[in-house]
Amino acid sequence: MGFVDEAKFFVKAGDGGNGCVSFRREKYVPKGGPNGGDGGKGGDVFLVADRNLRSLIDFRYRSHFKAESGLGGQGSDKHGRGGKDSIIRVPVGSVIKDAETGTVLADLIEPGQVFLAAEGGRGGLGNARFATSTNRAPRKATPGQPGEERWLVIELKLLADVGLIGLPNAGKSTLLSKLSAANPKIAAYPFTTLEPQLGVLHLKYSEPCIIADIPGLIEGAHQGVGLGHQFLRHIERTSILLHLIDASTEAEQPLQDYQVLARELAAYKQELLDRTHLIVLNKIDLIDGERLAEVKELFAAVHLPVQVISAETGEGLESLKALLGDLLEEQRAEVGHDLSGE
Repeated sequence: MGFVDEAKFFVKAGDGGNGCVSFRREKYVPKGGPNGGDGGKGGDVFLVADRNLRSLIDFRYRSHFKAESGLGGQGSDKHGRGGKDSIIRVPVGSVIKDAETGTVLADLIEPGQVFLAAEGGRGGLGNARFATSTNRAPRKATPGQPGEERWLVIELKLLADVGLIGLPNAGKSTLLSKLSAANPKIAAYPFTTLEPQLGVLHLKYSEPCIIADIPGLIEGAHQGVGLGHQFLRHIERTSILLHLIDASTEAEQPLQDYQVLARELAAYKQELLDRTHLIVLNKIDLIDGERLAEVKELFAAVHLPVQVISAETGEGLESLKALLGDLLEEQRAEVGHDLSGE
């Protein structure tokens, strides 16, 4: 199943019901007063952020959403019933834009957040509303107002569970292709990945998770150097940040590479440092055991979990998957606990 990250759809709120012209028909009352009821309000169309949705795949199969219209008023001062609302559930992280102008209308970043996409039309007024001391038998009622309708675009900001970050050529594209069903373009030059690549990692004992390969960071990215700023924002919403470090470089270079990444993240948004971080030392097939021990020792003072892999040969990938699965399960359990209010 492909990951759809943009879709266009049409929303139409319900029309308001018409007001009613009616007069009382009572025995022994020659001229009964007006008793026409108002029309019901048309239903609204709401978008609701749902943390259980992961992609916009549903919009491939349905692109028109319509709320129910209100019913017309009736005699005996009976007001028409309001139309039922239409509720469209969308993933957390959805950005809603007006299809014609491109204006951002809503950014749904919290579970349960609601956006009124189209407002139902007001019901018309029945003739009972128009009675005055000089006009006791008005034959006037107003029609219901049409409900709003428009085309919207929904974009899913990269809401990956795991963000792969690393300097150019750290091996992120190769790792993503091995961990998931993605087929990113792979080449040996900086900035191969010009936009974030997404893959879906299928885990043995828990739900699949989305992994995003964030394009290569370089020093100064937070100031817009290289491709920095435009892509740093993609990691704002990932819950686990996986620092992929080339372990085959010399001396203290692996640690220095990590420090560049950490500085860039902190400079861009300090709170990113509070996410779950994981260091993954890649390309261990290019070094011997003694050098690997030295590189691991370099990271002892960082106090973060360290995994060693070779994305090229597949060594260590199963244990990395298992660790990611455990971390995600912990986080999802915490989110569930928080939402239950316990």
